[in-house]
Parts: sequence; C-alpha cells; structure tokens
Amino acid sequence: MRRLSSLDAQFLNIEDRTTTGHVGAVVLLDPSTATGGRYDLETVRDLLEPRLHLAPPLRRRLVEVPLSLGYPYWVDDPDFDLEYHLREVGLPQPGSPEQLGEQVARIHSRPLDRSRPLWEMYLVHGLSDGRVALYSKVHHAAIDGISGAEILATIMDPTPRPREVDEQDWDPDRLPGSWQLVPRALASVADRARDIVTGLPRSLPYVTSLPGLAQMPGIKTLDEAVTVVRAVAGVPAGPAGTGRRRELVAPRTPFNASVTAHRRFAFTSVPLAEVKQVKDAFKMTVNDVVLTLTAGVLRRWLLDRDALPASPLVAAVPVSVRDDDAEPLGNQISVMFVALPTNVADIGARLVAVQSEVALAKREFDALPASIIQDLSAVLPTALSGLAARALFRLVTAPGALFNLFVSNVPGPQLPLYVAGARVEGIYPVSAVSNLTGGLNITLFSYAGSLDVGLIACREMVPDVWRMTGHLRAELDSMLELT
Repeated sequence: MRRLSSLDAQFLNIEDRTTTGHVGAVVLLDPSTATGGRYDLETVRDLLEPRLHLAPPLRRRLVEVPLSLGYPYWVDDPDFDLEYHLREVGLPQPGSPEQLGEQVARIHSRPLDRSRPLWEMYLVHGLSDGRVALYSKVHHAAIDGISGAEILATIMDPTPRPREVDEQDWDPDRLPGSWQLVPRALASVADRARDIVTGLPRSLPYVTSLPGLAQMPGIKTLDEAVTVVRAVAGVPAGPAGTGRRRELVAPRTPFNASVTAHRRFAFTSVPLAEVKQVKDAFKMTVNDVVLTLTAGVLRRWLLDRDALPASPLVAAVPVSVRDDDAEPLGNQISVMFVALPTNVADIGARLVAVQSEVALAKREFDALPASIIQDLSAVLPTALSGLAARALFRLVTAPGALFNLFVSNVPGPQLPLYVAGARVEGIYPVSAVSNLTGGLNITLFSYAGSLDVGLIACREMVPDVWRMTGHLRAELDSMLELT
C-alpha cells in the first residue's frame, strides 16, 4: 500500500467532464518480423501476463480515505482482470495514419475507471501498410514521463525472440479497511503539516515570479506578504545573481481558452541525425533544436489563421528531478518556462533567440527549489482538494494563460525494440490538455534514430492538428539549409 504524493493527487483533482489526467503512447509495430503467422490480442496477452510483476502499477487501484482525511492510496486489486484492460479494435479502410489518429483521440478522451487499475491497452488493426498499432494509456497520478517509458519497456525486447521472464505467483494484499486507513490518514496530517511548514518558506518566495501570475488578482498583496514572511522567518530572498528576469506573459492564442472533452491526435517522425546536424552546426542542444522547431511550427500555424501574437509564446518544459533515491513510481518533475520566439520571422534569428531564452530559463530554473511543484501541491486542503484545485485553475487563468502549451522531450532507447516479435517502428507520446495547460500539447520521444512526435489538441481549438506535422518537416528542412 502506497500513499499518493500531493503532486500525484493533483492529477486526479484536475479531472472533470472536459479534462482527463491520463497520458499514453502509440507504438507502431511491423508484425512481419513476428513468428507464428498470428498477431492478435492473445499474442499481446501471452507476452504481458507473465511480466505483470515487472510493472506493479498495472495491478494496483486507488482506495479513497474516508471523509477525504488524506490522499488516496495505491493498493493491490484482488479482483484484477487482465482481460478488462486489453482491447482490440479495427480501422475502416483505407486505414490511414489520420484514421489511426482519430481512433486514438476518441479513446484518449474517455476517462479511466477509478474502481480498477488506471490503465488500458488497445491493439489496433487495419492500417493500410499491414502494420498494427498498440495504444496504451496510464493515469498520470501513477507515472511521469520517465517512469512511464520504463513501464512500457516491460513488454519490449531487444530481439524478435521475447526474453524469458520467470512468472511470479501473485498474492495480493487484502484491501485495507477504514480502521486501517483513518489512523494512517491522521498520522499523515502531521507529515503534511511538516511538509507545508518546511516547503512553503522554501518555495513561496519564487511563486510570484512564475509566468503570468503577475496578472492574477491579489498577487501584489501576496508578493508583499511573502517579503514580510521571509524577513520574519529569516528566509533568504534567493541565491545572489538570480534576480527576476523580464516578466514572461503568455499571449492569447486560439488554443488558450476553455477546453472541451473532444480531442485530435497527430503524429510524425523526423530523423534524429538531421536534428543533430542542426545541433552541431549551431552549437546547441537537441532540446534547443526541438524548441526552435516548435516555435516555427506554431508561427506557421498561427499565421495561417491570422492569429500570430506580437509577443513570444511561453512554453512550459517539464524537467525530471528524479534521482537514484526517488520512488520508482509516481511523479518527480518540475517545470522550466521558456519564451518561444514565434514573433521572429527569420529562422536563423530564431535559432539564436532560442539559445538565449533557454540559457535564461535554465538560470532561473536552477534558482528554484527542485521540490517547488510538490511544495505548492501540498497546500490544498485534502478534503477540498479536487474542488479547490479546479477553482484555483479557473482563478489563475481568468486574467489570461499562465503559459501557452507544454513542450516535452523524453529520451528513449536508440536500439531497435520488439513486442512479441513485431519490430517497433515508432513510439508516439499521447499527452493531455486542460484549461490550465492549454489546448495543445507537443511531446517528443527519441527512439532508434528517430524523433517521434505526438501532438494532442482540443478538437474545437486545433481541428487541423495534422497540418502541424507538415509544418514540422518544413521547419526542419529550412534549418538544414542553413547548415
């Protein structure tokens, strides 16, 4: 039995009729490399079942604490039914990538059943080129990008021949009763109070400098109060030389408004060697190139809609703060905020601008406590956390977006992988959108010499999300011309 952290719990709290808290991936497979002439749901089940012990979250479900006295717990599900979590669907002819994206978007928009382990996996047939797709979704309360990739790796092998895994007998713990949960919750109240007392003085001085919060009603009063509290408590104002840089204000865009429950999903790949060619030519990092590509894609799309803001868009870039001593599961993340030079027409100038903005963002990020997201998540009262979280999101986004979108780049294995003998030809992230994070999310995953890109969007805000995949290719071609 493991208690959710304050940050894990917030991924449950954000859920409502238009927002879900799960993330996923689409794995494209070539079944021609598999033996036996059959590749169906039974094939996947036979591979996964003996490996379930390698991914404990797959057999755990939530249990709520009575009266919401504390955060929920992950417990073994004594009624675990693998058949429930594995599904099989087919695409209509001709089985295009766009049709696969539409099917994934529809499934991804549906919430997971909280009475069961929070994951599902779909084998998708009918692609025109004979390939199949494996789409999975897992709740973000259980994983972050790094641990999610590790769970996905449990069904993958480095050769077409699946590795031998010794199946382990599973003896689930008994479901805890109220007489067990309530004392634990009451004991955790003291732990939570300690976390708030120690965490807030560490993190609160930095809150008012986060993007967009200067627009929030009452933030000036909070800023003044923080200054007083720091002085009384003897908390330093922050490391020398890390003063607040120019304020980042996210402009309004067509994808920064209230999201609906409907989604669009598109995916594409670009050769990692081409990205590294740009990286080497301009002496930048792969992440710098990714952010420059993103800025160019957004600029083209916004120009098409006559909606390009005069000021740069602001991207939230997740950063893993997971260390060797961290829990193997759950969320260990923080966020870096970067101004994307979408207002710069020349692509060479955009490359230079991104390098400068990322350097500023990194200096600012390094000054933040690594635990700032956890510290702030701990503030919401448990009994009201779902309601309070959603109310807070509405409050802070009322004056305008805090940032425009999430852009995430997750490193992956560079050797070919196989699922039950079928070669993995692409791994495309399927993330989440919300009122707080914006109606568009771009997440990338590097695999076997490719940079695989998944774009998830609110259907009504970005109905033509596939156009962005074309813009991505055009932007990279323009960069390569400069090398």
